[in-house]
Amino acid sequence: MTYFPPPGATAAWSRKRPEELGLDPVRLNDAVVFAKTHDMPWPRDLTKVNVSNDKPPFDRKLGPMKPRGHPSGLVLKDGHVVAEWGEPERVDVTYSATKSYVSAVAGLAVDRGLIRSVDEPVGKNVDDGGFDSAQNSRVTWRSLLQQTSEWEGTLFGLPDTVDWNRRSMETAHLPMRDSRKAPGEHWEYNDVRVNRLALALLRIWNEPLPAVIKRLLMDPIGATNTWEWHGYAEHSMVTLNDGRRVESVSGGAHWGGGLFINSYDHARFGLLFLNRGCWGPQRVISEAWLNLMLQPCPRNPSYGFLWWLNSSHLRFGSAPESAFGALGAGGNAVVADPEHGTVTVTRWCSDVRGVVERVAAASSRSLPHTP
Repeated sequence: MTYFPPPGATAAWSRKRPEELGLDPVRLNDAVVFAKTHDMPWPRDLTKVNVSNDKPPFDRKLGPMKPRGHPSGLVLKDGHVVAEWGEPERVDVTYSATKSYVSAVAGLAVDRGLIRSVDEPVGKNVDDGGFDSAQNSRVTWRSLLQQTSEWEGTLFGLPDTVDWNRRSMETAHLPMRDSRKAPGEHWEYNDVRVNRLALALLRIWNEPLPAVIKRLLMDPIGATNTWEWHGYAEHSMVTLNDGRRVESVSGGAHWGGGLFINSYDHARFGLLFLNRGCWGPQRVISEAWLNLMLQPCPRNPSYGFLWWLNSSHLRFGSAPESAFGALGAGGNAVVADPEHGTVTVTRWCSDVRGVVERVAAASSRSLPHTP
């Protein structure tokens, strides 16, 4: 049976020895040592980090940042903490792991009928000029969530083209672009378009996204009040229909901002999705949304709705194909493994895959459970 920790303080969270829950303690310790000894080769001052090697004038931070911590994290098994290291209570920048929180806000909107179908053009719900052109009028919620939207334009001073042909080890096998494509025809990791999605969600909620997710998700799962979600300060202030000026948040810290959060609150988020959207007896987000969220994108089967998948074991290696994760630069990750009932949170780890594989190996040992 899955355990759900009480709200707030981490001291009250149940902690169990790995062997009590059928994990191999030696292999789990190997995962912890691996995480602790694979620090990101980055300076502590994140204002000096240019993740995508952007050229001027797009190499500056528009939103807030803070110095990073040391390698930290924790592992849950059936909701119980079975391993923790570093400073898991430290509130840290989380880069693109924020994108999975944007996805959750979209899911909450679908559940409440604010988005009738993910296959509808966004412009049917959002009338702010951003979806009026011939290209953008074809952009759907699905394509934004799968990063295949090909939305064109400039948002908060940043053109979508600044993200063209961004490559990583996990996407090196995907086709490069030589021109703009039709919506849905090309997968590309693009922060400007995720920020456009966050702004579209702000329009349909008519409420800042941090307030939405706090009320409908973070409070129900008992998260602390230490997390913060930022945009680009004065650069991303927008006016709502009622005249209020509010900040549109970013989907990561590429240009600053994004979600600042501790590892325990990350783990609660992962545990919610590991448990198919339920927190104990309370349904927080629908199972229908989970099914949509975890569908592989046809243009990149390792990607769902702003969550990374382990299709064909490309993203998390020898971990089960059912594993999925919220991933950000700097080794910031929340990885759920439904087959083994684990959630792994890493901060500032240069090899997340290596940690996840080792946790899965520790989980594969069949040990009797202690009553």
